[in-house]
Amino acid sequence: MKNATDIDILVSEVGPRDGLQSVKATMPTDLKLQWVTALANSGLREIEVGSFVSPKLLPQMADAAEVVAHALTLPNLYVTALVPNLKGAQAAFDAGVHKITLPISVSEPHSISNIRKTHAQVFEEVKAVVALRNECFPNVQIEAGLSTAFGCTLQGVVTDDESIAIAIKMAELGVDEVGLSDTVGYANPAQVRRLFSRLRSAVGDLAGSAHFHNTRGQGLANVVAALEVGVTTFDGSLGGLGGCPYAPGASGNIITEDLVYLLESMGLRTGIDIDRLVAAREWLQKGLPNEPLYGFIPDAGVGKNFTYAKEAV
Repeated sequence: MKNATDIDILVSEVGPRDGLQSVKATMPTDLKLQWVTALANSGLREIEVGSFVSPKLLPQMADAAEVVAHALTLPNLYVTALVPNLKGAQAAFDAGVHKITLPISVSEPHSISNIRKTHAQVFEEVKAVVALRNECFPNVQIEAGLSTAFGCTLQGVVTDDESIAIAIKMAELGVDEVGLSDTVGYANPAQVRRLFSRLRSAVGDLAGSAHFHNTRGQGLANVVAALEVGVTTFDGSLGGLGGCPYAPGASGNIITEDLVYLLESMGLRTGIDIDRLVAAREWLQKGLPNEPLYGFIPDAGVGKNFTYAKEAV
């Protein structure tokens, strides 16, 4: 969903997928549905509502099809899901999602650890998913989300050349969009500017979203760096849900509330009401009462000098 004309930046909420699958507790489905509704009512246009994986591996995602069905009833909402393989893609397509995201690790050690596939095996899987989409579900978009594009806890350094080579391969295989993910919070602003610039040069209009983690406090600085080179879609997670297992006590995903405040205060329209967004935390707190939530804006408020971008024009 890149072409909305009434907003400048698309904020894609990934808490119901990336956030929930990162915690041990399972949020009750009825509360999850209420949460997704509250998120949509805040003005979010795109929500990644789940992941189509084996419920034995991730019981938190066992109700993904039910959540998709509910999300599809909400007006003006673009419904997305993550799928790791062809089986998951088939289930997501059958559920009616508007877009799927395939997690493609630039680091091969991470790919083997995460989905137990080498790069060669992953490429064959992507080819099969694209073929299925083309034949039976032509209106569904496919994004390749390049995990560990900025570094990896297993491989260590991941070079720009490695990330761009995988991006080009994904484009050749027929995906509609290629995004870059700072899976473990290693990215810095100079690297972000450089790699997203190269991504656009390499794949043109297929260059997609930025998915940053705040594990080392660089998340919003990396957002600004990406904005400077033309990125217009950013992932966030309400309350920063989804902490990094390699940095206990640290926030994982960048916090949607703080991200929206940053963008709006810079004069960039998101279409999101911050008060309603913060209020959506109520359902998250009910569903996961023992899970810590993060965020400066929920704690401090927006300040008396704040003006939404649409009002400042």
